[in-house]
Amino acid sequence: MSALATDAERLAARSHPAPHDVLGAHPAPGGVVIRVFRPGAASVRALPEGGEPVDLELVHPSGLFEGTVVGATLPLRYELEVAYTEGTFRMRDPYAFPPTLGELDLHLAGEGRHEDLYCRLGAHVRELDGIAGVAFAVWAPAGQAVSVVGDFNSWDARLHPMRSLGSSGIWELFLPGAEAGAHYKYEILAPGGEVRLKADPYALECEVPPQTASIVHRSQHRWDDEDWLERRRASRPLEEPMSIYEVHLGSWRRNSAEDNRSLTYLELADDLSAYALDLGFTHVELLPVMAHPFAGSWGYQVTGYFAPAAQWGKPDELRAFMDRLHQNGVGVILDWVPAHFPRDDWALARFDGTALYEHEDPRRGAHPDWGTLVFNFGRHEVRNFLLASALFWAREYHADGIRVDAVASMLYLDYSRKEGEWVPNEFGGREDLDAVTFLKQLNEVIHSREPGIVSAAEESTAWPGVSRPTYVGGLGFGFKWNMGWMHDTLAYFSHDPIHRRFHHHELTFSLMYAFSENFILPLSHDEVVHGKGSLYSKMPGDRWRKFANLRALYAYMWAHPGKNLLFMGGELAQEQEWSHERSLDWHLLEQSENAGVQALVRDLNLAYRDEPALWQLDSDPAGFFWLEANDTANNVIAFCRTTAGGDRVVVCVCNLSPIPRHAYRVGLPRGGRWRELVNTDSTFYGGSDTGNWGGVEAEPIPWHEQPVSAHLTLPPLGVLWLVPEGQ
Repeated sequence: MSALATDAERLAARSHPAPHDVLGAHPAPGGVVIRVFRPGAASVRALPEGGEPVDLELVHPSGLFEGTVVGATLPLRYELEVAYTEGTFRMRDPYAFPPTLGELDLHLAGEGRHEDLYCRLGAHVRELDGIAGVAFAVWAPAGQAVSVVGDFNSWDARLHPMRSLGSSGIWELFLPGAEAGAHYKYEILAPGGEVRLKADPYALECEVPPQTASIVHRSQHRWDDEDWLERRRASRPLEEPMSIYEVHLGSWRRNSAEDNRSLTYLELADDLSAYALDLGFTHVELLPVMAHPFAGSWGYQVTGYFAPAAQWGKPDELRAFMDRLHQNGVGVILDWVPAHFPRDDWALARFDGTALYEHEDPRRGAHPDWGTLVFNFGRHEVRNFLLASALFWAREYHADGIRVDAVASMLYLDYSRKEGEWVPNEFGGREDLDAVTFLKQLNEVIHSREPGIVSAAEESTAWPGVSRPTYVGGLGFGFKWNMGWMHDTLAYFSHDPIHRRFHHHELTFSLMYAFSENFILPLSHDEVVHGKGSLYSKMPGDRWRKFANLRALYAYMWAHPGKNLLFMGGELAQEQEWSHERSLDWHLLEQSENAGVQALVRDLNLAYRDEPALWQLDSDPAGFFWLEANDTANNVIAFCRTTAGGDRVVVCVCNLSPIPRHAYRVGLPRGGRWRELVNTDSTFYGGSDTGNWGGVEAEPIPWHEQPVSAHLTLPPLGVLWLVPEGQ
């Protein structure tokens, strides 16, 4: 059998690794030979620019056509005219174009340092030699052959086999005439002969689930948030106010008139941005908006690390959403999930027939808790994939930060595994050294490339230095979620006040480590699902006490060192547990008690943002001191927040018993009149209006190691914020 016949049969079998070596234009005696593989075509003609048409001869029954353009030289520009029984069409030859990735691209990708890799891999509308088309590229090193299939070729893998770019493992093809909006996938011939049809890992758009095709995307959005980005680049997040409203887009508000459907990105853009602005939140944090097929994962089982979830709209509609929030002065943090990915056969799992993105050994590559797969952080290309994804959302969608999910599961090789179910590291330890390296690199890159951006870790263990710079041995995150504070605080507030004296230091213990990290205090979605009940339902007592406890919890939280995060519905005193399948219970605002909680959250945010003492030294012990930490009998704590130099102060006094405390003396750091900045027992919030008639006068009586003091009336299950008059 001739070499050409062998090539033809391999093309027909969809197993040719180097189609450009056969197809396209090649030098030949007396001119240039053109070969075209078009199974089922009746005839093929080459139409050279400035020359006479050349009829190509069918040289193999599989569909390989060949003909010589006599006297021609390379490079040769030409079109093809392909006739079928159904009709004739003209096209540019995909195999007449050079590779769309250069040597530098391949080198950086191989080293895991190509920060713009999402601009090279995937599908990108572009021009080559003045011809419009789409450049496709995919990493599949174990693939024996790869074809791109889609709307443009009737999903026939024989028509567009891709070329292998050698040891890089990348396959590439420029497809002239393809356009934005085309649906596509990659057909990969695995080492064992299995054919795998895969969505593009670098796809910029995808179909609405349960459909799984990738879509060629080209953004048409014109951003209008440059002023916001300028301010962000100059910002110092650790020393500025941050109050975060955590949102699941699919269930924040639904359209009850249209079969209870979720709102779209465009519908949410105005409603959510106006709501967050009205309530005084500085940021909205979105549960993952990356493509995910299973709604019940809330976005945490990601299949598209560069594509927005299509169930809420198109990519440019998400850009418009982000733009609108920025124009309204609200930042957007995105939950991002590098810890694991789902096993969907059409996505990343065993992408080229091998454990490409994951570990082969299930003791490293599978999560026992979630039934998902673990990224192989030791592989350069995998780290590059994730690093490029994080940068992508900051650059292409102007995200103001990422919150990295499940960091503890990345750091520990024995996470949720019993003895014998995990593999120690090279030193015999339980730390995943590859994951540590990746997280450090991630934070170094995003903070250096995108000044002012936020990175936060959901990390639930005592791993040291999560939010410390890498140059002092930390992981480099800007912030860490304070899971210990959350557990202890909710445990304390769940106790009936009569028992709280025995749990008093669950409330004060957080100050033993409050400045060891840059903390965010999270009352997140995880605390109101899976049978845990809503925050309101966790509170003990009758209805009045539940609301009073909830208001006290929020005022204590907003005054505590650390940034604040509240999951949607918390501001409504949502009474039932959150479900992703229904809207928040907005009708609750028709009740004065629920509307009062919302009003309190608004006022807390506004007072917090206006008072630097509550955020300027969040991560510095100089910004906090106790006034009363040990009054277990009365369930009272009191503390002071201050700015650098003490020019501004806020005193927070919490009475977490249902009994008003009259003439309760509290030390104050300076004399004069002190006004009530916040009283959670105000009738505006649904309380009984027990308090101090707006303020108190300090007396020259030292108390609590302070030079002066005042007798206060402490409202039942209430919190006071006091500031000096005139501050």
